[in-house]
Amino acid sequence: MNSDVIVVGAGVAGMETAGRLAEAGLKVILLEKNEVTGGHVTNWYHLFPDRRPGSEVLQYLESLKVNGNLDLLKGINLEDARKDKNGFILRSSDGDIFYSKAVVVATGFDLFKSERKEEYGYGIYDNVITSADLERKFREGDLRTTGGKLPERIGMVHCVGSRDEKSGNLYCSKLCCVTAVKQAIEIKEHLPESRVFCFYMDIRMAGAMYEELYMEAQEKYGISFIRGKVSEAGESIDNSLIIKVEDTLAGRPLKMELDMLVLMAGMEISRGSQSIGSMLGLETGENRFFRVRDYHIGSNLSNIDGVFYAGSCTAPMNITDTISHARAAVTEVIGYLKQ
Repeated sequence: MNSDVIVVGAGVAGMETAGRLAEAGLKVILLEKNEVTGGHVTNWYHLFPDRRPGSEVLQYLESLKVNGNLDLLKGINLEDARKDKNGFILRSSDGDIFYSKAVVVATGFDLFKSERKEEYGYGIYDNVITSADLERKFREGDLRTTGGKLPERIGMVHCVGSRDEKSGNLYCSKLCCVTAVKQAIEIKEHLPESRVFCFYMDIRMAGAMYEELYMEAQEKYGISFIRGKVSEAGESIDNSLIIKVEDTLAGRPLKMELDMLVLMAGMEISRGSQSIGSMLGLETGENRFFRVRDYHIGSNLSNIDGVFYAGSCTAPMNITDTISHARAAVTEVIGYLKQ
């Protein structure tokens, strides 16, 4: 198959990029390794900061696919990608070959595997779940514990796999704090009599209306924010969770009993990003996300002419920033093809 541009990854960034390039009159091939498009947003119940349904963003993204210049191919696993004098050649594991003049890498992120933080007991204790697991519970309308009980005391651990030397991730994932605040509010809306505790290192609410959401969580919903790192989670004989945490503001250790513990999993470069990066010889930075050519004026540019980046394969981003970055990639690609 021949095209002007191949976009790899049909999450938010990939669909936005491919759709806008097709609208501009370019022939686009959009490759997705999964059988569904939309990436992580397909799992999200409501979005911060305005709490709109995630399905609304998905509907918008789906509308971008309806274009005669765009060919979407799902279930495509790439085995080889290289550049020659005429452009780029990509080959799938099924033997399909794709040609293009430019490539946009929009392979996104993976959530940190919380099993790696053994002290929190994810995968060991039934009622230790991740932020993604909680979103699924919201969508299904069932917040009960594995024992069928409506939780009365819920803890939320920030920075799981982020800002953590032991995990090898020194960077901030940027979205964990606001996700915790949003989810804590939603828990209180579903379970008004419950008590929700957020355990944090620092509250980082760097986005429009994020700080207001944080204040609302405290003033309207009575959510408790405890500055301290959870050191250990265990399980009592009645299957409730026992956590140990140091309240660093009060300067004293705490031992608390909870019905549910939610881990705010951070963001890492995806395995798909690592794979195509190895094929094309793309550079990564200290945080293992792709290194952009210039952080101020070239954040869509890679070290390979004709290869562009869109979205969170370069750094943790929210949906708003991802769409903006994807639109910037469209401008860069069009400029490149005109040269």
